Amino acid sequence: MSQRRWYVIQCKRREEFRALEHLERQEFSCYLPTLAVERQRNGRKLDAREPLFPGYVFVKLDDVGDNWHPIRSTRGVIQIVQFGEDPLSVQDEVVEIIRQRLADNPPRIPYLRPGEPVVITKGCFADVEAIFVANDGDERVMLLMNILSSEQTLSFPAANVRQSRNPDAAWPAQPFTTQPVATSRAGGEVSSAPMALPRTV
Repeated sequence: MSQRRWYVIQCKRREEFRALEHLERQEFSCYLPTLAVERQRNGRKLDAREPLFPGYVFVKLDDVGDNWHPIRSTRGVIQIVQFGEDPLSVQDEVVEIIRQRLADNPPRIPYLRPGEPVVITKGCFADVEAIFVANDGDERVMLLMNILSSEQTLSFPAANVRQSRNPDAAWPAQPFTTQPVATSRAGGEVSSAPMALPRTV
């Protein structure tokens, strides 16, 4: 008697959810591990779901009884991942561990991460580049900027800041070498050694 096992399907770029949908329509048993990724749209933050393993979907198949041919012609699918000439199978325990860890501690990637280059979109600093330091409450962010050859930490509305499309052009290349910024997890405060309190813009 053959045993149903998990196999790995390689998908076209950014078409994991399309492949999942069309595989499930054909009544294949599938699993696509996902994580929450924070996005910003029209100044508002929202969570989107993205694959934990970009480009791959798990599918459970009978290595003898199932018809594998429709999978290769499914929209969004490139191929079944193989090891040599044989499809690569994954133990049930491995998939269950992934499920359990995602359930116990769901991962979430924030829209901005400390040290990431950003661009201010509105106000007197519009189009000026800076470095994201930390969130300043729910609707504001702390940015490290170079003003008159001096590093300063300022607070801006989160809706007025976006990710930089040209990270290599952001200033400074080593933003924390001369004036390290200390972040307090308990109070969510950010300060720089030469300054007392960050100013608000």
